[in-house]
Amino acid sequence: MVDAQPKMTGPTRAVLETLLARPDDEHYGLAIGAATLLPSGTVHPILARLEGLGWVRSEWEDVDPSDAGRPRRRHYRLTAAGATAASAALARDDARRARLAARAPSSPRPQGATS
Repeated sequence: MVDAQPKMTGPTRAVLETLLARPDDEHYGLAIGAATLLPSGTVHPILARLEGLGWVRSEWEDVDPSDAGRPRRRHYRLTAAGATAASAALARDDARRARLAARAPSSPRPQGATS
């Protein structure tokens, strides 16, 4: 289902940019949250949506929590198709933002102002 598109919110964009910065690496939610300055309650639903679209795959790390001294982490990695789709989606969003900025009226001058 890689052809489907997520809603391109600012947080979704930030998560995608973080994943695309190192597309071959495994990332975990807390690190993504730290990189994007987004809370876990925002990051994890985005990752779940991206996984549902086939852009990201995830798996639990193979570590004993008592040996590691922390809970296991769920690692996320862009799929090859997901990296392509994410790059294209960000490019479309950039173009959309540029079109909106070009259409925006210039700031009105205050009443009684002269140039």
